[in-house]
Amino acid sequence: MGVMRFVQSKAMRIMGFGAALMLPLGAGSLPTSVPPLPSEIVARYLQAVDAEKQQPQDLSMDVNIDARLPKLKKRGTLHALRFVSRLGRTVYRGLRFEGDDTIKREVIARYLAAERDAEARAQGTLSVTPQNYKFSYKGIQDYAGKQAYVFQVSPRQKRAGLFAGELWIDSASYLPLREWGEFVKNPSLFVKDVYFVRDYYLYQGRAVPRRIISAVDTRLVGKAELTIWFDHFSLGKPADVDAREVD
Repeated sequence: MGVMRFVQSKAMRIMGFGAALMLPLGAGSLPTSVPPLPSEIVARYLQAVDAEKQQPQDLSMDVNIDARLPKLKKRGTLHALRFVSRLGRTVYRGLRFEGDDTIKREVIARYLAAERDAEARAQGTLSVTPQNYKFSYKGIQDYAGKQAYVFQVSPRQKRAGLFAGELWIDSASYLPLREWGEFVKNPSLFVKDVYFVRDYYLYQGRAVPRRIISAVDTRLVGKAELTIWFDHFSLGKPADVDAREVD
């Protein structure tokens, strides 16, 4: 069994979501046109991502974080407004939690802290680019009616925030549609394995997060599962966000 098939099989067993986890958010027919060479696809992807970075914009969205600890039979949900500034800094507003406080403290709070830590790192060190990853072309897949070029990506170094898995690239815009895999370095001693699927939505010519599914195999409370949905996207800064918080 190849490395990526092993990672996918192991991720599906630990996540417990079944084969549907790895399926796109829809179905459709694949075009029959001949795709560009893999090197050209990667070059166009890098151009599209760089063009997006050259025109940063403030972005607001609703977020719904559903978390579970199956072993403890505990569950909780956080609803909030999430604002990401053009500088890449994140602020949450109108937080409303429902469920067990253990979920709030041990799962959702830790996720938000990890998000802040990743934000504090230099973005270039985590970007899915040839500087950080080896790219291997796998073929074409359907993604919600869109044609996606699929690449296996393997990190060149074992660093926190990098993953072994796949990158799906939209054949029209060359922006990312999906990333999934296993983080190659655990963020703490209390975590054994972290698997994720990150889906994107193309909004106003930008790739914005649509859904994140994550399974964390911990040493203390067993498996923790998170499903995060993003919706109601809007460009610009909400009135209740102070500029000093995000500049």
